[in-house]
Amino acid sequence: SWDILVEDILSCTKCRLHMSRRKAVPGDGRRDAEIMLIGEAPGATEDELGLPFVGAAGKLLDSVLEDIGLKRSDLYITNVVKCRPPNNRQPARDEIESCSLYLESQILMIRPKVIVTLGSVAGEWVASKMGIRWLGVTRMRGNIYRGDMLGIEISLIPTYHPAAILRNKGNMEDLKADLRIAVEELARIKGSKRSSEEKEERKGGKKTLLDYMKL
Repeated sequence: SWDILVEDILSCTKCRLHMSRRKAVPGDGRRDAEIMLIGEAPGATEDELGLPFVGAAGKLLDSVLEDIGLKRSDLYITNVVKCRPPNNRQPARDEIESCSLYLESQILMIRPKVIVTLGSVAGEWVASKMGIRWLGVTRMRGNIYRGDMLGIEISLIPTYHPAAILRNKGNMEDLKADLRIAVEELARIKGSKRSSEEKEERKGGKKTLLDYMKL
């Protein structure tokens, strides 16, 4: 269950990161979110509060979401690695591997339609699970990669990590554009699902009152 998964993350000792963390950060948001945002790992503020994207990068993300009409509460936000790597270094391969099962479980429980990856660690992780060759954020951002992940139809949209935007404000508009693509892709998915359901209804020949009177 969800509560057991969260408890497992909070008490995890599967890799060396548990020795230096203050709090593990499972994630935050709707458990039935249709759009899921996945980052790299918690930073110092996240490690202190136990919530994802609450430091400077998180504030920037909130303002970008607001600009395009999204709220954090509409989404589910998490990271590939649930504990902060010391000095904010990139997570090591074995740390990512140790944490993978938690993220897979979250995806299977939430079953999002669209995944937006923030930065290269998350982008490469999701792409590899979908059998997609990872070519880096700069080359892959702005595109939609549709495919199967863990038996779920997923649309992957890679983009920059908000922390990278803090270092290079020039990519801010790209981040906004990519999040808009995510919203449009969700609308497309829901629209095509609706139209296929309507086709099924027409094919099934919904019975009218007159049909029942003829029986």
